[in-house]
Amino acid sequence: MSTPADASAYSKDHPFPALVTENRLLNKPGSAKETRHIVVNLAGSGLHYKAGDSLGVFAENRPAEVAEILERLGASGDEPVSPAMLRLPSPLPLREVLATRLALAAPTRKMVETLSAKATDPDEKAKLSGLLTPESKDLLAGYLEQREFADLLAEFPSAKPGPQELVDHMRKLMPRLYSIASSPKVHPNEIHLTVAVVRYETNHRDRVGVCTTFLADRVQVGTTPTPVFVSHSHFGLPDDGAKDVIMVGPGTGIAPFRAFVQDRIASGATGRNWVFFGDQHRATDFLYEEDWKEWLAKGQIARLDTAFSRDQLTKVYVQDKMREHAAELWSWIKGGASFYVCGDAKRMAKDVDTALLDVIAQQGGLDAPAATEYVKQLKKEKRYQRDVY
Repeated sequence: MSTPADASAYSKDHPFPALVTENRLLNKPGSAKETRHIVVNLAGSGLHYKAGDSLGVFAENRPAEVAEILERLGASGDEPVSPAMLRLPSPLPLREVLATRLALAAPTRKMVETLSAKATDPDEKAKLSGLLTPESKDLLAGYLEQREFADLLAEFPSAKPGPQELVDHMRKLMPRLYSIASSPKVHPNEIHLTVAVVRYETNHRDRVGVCTTFLADRVQVGTTPTPVFVSHSHFGLPDDGAKDVIMVGPGTGIAPFRAFVQDRIASGATGRNWVFFGDQHRATDFLYEEDWKEWLAKGQIARLDTAFSRDQLTKVYVQDKMREHAAELWSWIKGGASFYVCGDAKRMAKDVDTALLDVIAQQGGLDAPAATEYVKQLKKEKRYQRDVY
């Protein structure tokens, strides 16, 4: 069977072992954040992407966490295991499965039940039984939220599950998707990512985002093969380059809009570009500041509105900037502009959606139901698109 010229042998089920060629910090000294610009080399993969797509990355767990679990189990790591959810053709060594195939976080009630059945120490058994009573449902949920598998093995050392028993309680380590921050028209053989590195503490232990710290700390530039695949998205630019585009991307939500602007410049699109960006401090958190300022100076973006929430007493966000420029925003939308949002789904995207409705109602002289209908129509025409997570 012949393969189309633009198809690649690599996919989610058969990821490409890419090399990272650049890993640099985007925040300046003094920032409370750690955001990294990661460049992934696609040369030889046959993979293609468009502005708006995402890159899937298969990470590995921290070696120290794997070592701790093995130590708590009293295992060598060579024990053959075959976790049911992985559907492996044959068993793999425990160490490999813990390092690359399973999530070491988010234990469930079932794990507590198993430990309760196996505990030989009376105090441990009593504590576990107490967590499993019907009236302790909320207590158990809060308890598990603060813990990973290593914590449970440390707290209940007398309840030693066997290697196979442990892995059967674990979830699959899923690939993480990152919005691509580059255009293939400018960078056909590489993909840029904007990665917010996650580090925090629960239960008096340091925790990390598995994939963000894998890319930031454990992947050696130029040498560590990193399994990746392209995830094609509904999120994309209008086919007509003469159309105006409004992009709202605070924090790492700015990633696809860097790709959009690169793409529009490279294709000679004549429509105007309006970018809204927000973060904590202008001095330390203005991601890709040089790019935006250069494009603004050259007229390649018509407007750049920024909201740095912690630079003044009253916090200012991107949705506040939208309201501030309501009349012009409405003029662009009424004139056929497409509106895009990328970033945090929980709060920011909802706040931006509310602001958009308010702007349309106020400036368009519409009541709430009519404004809602207008936004529905924008979505139907693919003129209102969201890439939220």
